[in-house]
Amino acid sequence: MHLPRRFSPRTVVSAHCDLPCGVYDPAQARIEAESIKAIAEKYQASDDPEFRTRSLIIKEQRAELVKHHLWVLWTDYFKAPHFERYPHLHDLFNEATKLAGASGAKGATDPAVAEQLLAKIDEISKIFWETKQS
Repeated sequence: MHLPRRFSPRTVVSAHCDLPCGVYDPAQARIEAESIKAIAEKYQASDDPEFRTRSLIIKEQRAELVKHHLWVLWTDYFKAPHFERYPHLHDLFNEATKLAGASGAKGATDPAVAEQLLAKIDEISKIFWETKQS
């Protein structure tokens, strides 16, 4: 029977939520970045090799979540008028996602790198909430 194949989707897509729902908040990225900072602090304070290994794994997972949440905001929430009003917004997102990535918090154990990431997320959040007011 060819019937099931005929009714199967030809294109599969994914989104932040499968509607899209229109619910966005930089707090999701911030919570994960706060976790990265706390993990880095605990990593630095421990000499237990098993704990440190688990810390690195979890920190890297959280960094991927930060990037995901930032990308959702960058690609789904912010639109051309926002980028016109805030011309540095593309650079800000680029810097933030790089700070979450392998050359940033994902690859570092220094809490100061997580602080830099949090500062970028705060800048994005400020702009985000300004756009919600207009």
